[in-house]
Amino acid sequence: MSLSPTPPQDPGTDRVPDAAPAAVDAPGKPIGVRAFLPNDLDPTVFDEGFLRQLERLGVLMKQPVRGGLKGGRRSTKRGQSVEFADYRDYSLGDDLRQLDWNVYARLEKLFVKLFVEEEDVTITFLLDASPSMAYGRPQKLLFAKRAAAALGYIALAGEDRVVTTALSGRTARRHSGLRGSGRVFRLLGNLSGIHPQEGATDLLLAARHAAAMLSGRGVVVLISDLLDPSADRVIRELAATGSELIILHTLSPDELDPPLEGDLKLVDSESGETIDVTVDLAALDDYKTRLAAWQEGLEDLARKRRASYVPISTDTPLADLVFAELRRRRVVG
Repeated sequence: MSLSPTPPQDPGTDRVPDAAPAAVDAPGKPIGVRAFLPNDLDPTVFDEGFLRQLERLGVLMKQPVRGGLKGGRRSTKRGQSVEFADYRDYSLGDDLRQLDWNVYARLEKLFVKLFVEEEDVTITFLLDASPSMAYGRPQKLLFAKRAAAALGYIALAGEDRVVTTALSGRTARRHSGLRGSGRVFRLLGNLSGIHPQEGATDLLLAARHAAAMLSGRGVVVLISDLLDPSADRVIRELAATGSELIILHTLSPDELDPPLEGDLKLVDSESGETIDVTVDLAALDDYKTRLAAWQEGLEDLARKRRASYVPISTDTPLADLVFAELRRRRVVG
């Protein structure tokens, strides 16, 4: 829920065509990135140089994850791969193909070779598509999609699996999982198709629906303004799924420092309810105090649930978000 005067809209961002098919070069890397980016995901930093910088990063995890498929993320387990890790004594029933016969020739003792096992991880982006996310310049949802595009590309370049899900109404709309940096255009097309929905959104029910579609442990990235009375329960329940939770708490500059004064009628963007207020310096100071306390409470809750909480303003340059704020908070590295 968001109370605001008539919400500003970005011109020309109502709907854009899906991304065109991508050309790729060896080994499967996209070329001509700027030419194919969907219009509403084409800020100045989204060029090939920026994407190449993203490829040097990875989404960090606090705990190792066991996946069902081979992926690009190292595990603490030992398994089958090309990277040697260690030896152990042979035991009856071990795979004879893993014996090191060179060591046997020298020591006359059987040893089994162990290898680092690389595991797949699913990074699931939950984007709040409630009406309040249409507020701001740029719209909060547009900023959310750009952030998800950048983090999603980092994950794809690291051979992680990427899933995008839109939260609106009482449900979650999930796109099929993607893997590999050559799927970046499909990712951008999926994100371009997410738009603010009309009517009230129950963020808790929508998040529960999304959580029910998670499989195994991984990383869940919630990008939302959290303007919902059940925001704290959303954090608790997503953190309880077993996946590592990252919260990008996205607010517009006008919500952080409202440029309002005088007698105003504020309109709830979801319910249409109105409230008459008188805005003066004392009211603005009280608003900012309550806002800071709210954000501190959410951050404390996230810390207790071992989640990462990142409050962010939509006027933050995307490069600063990724290379400064998220690196400082050990979300990427």
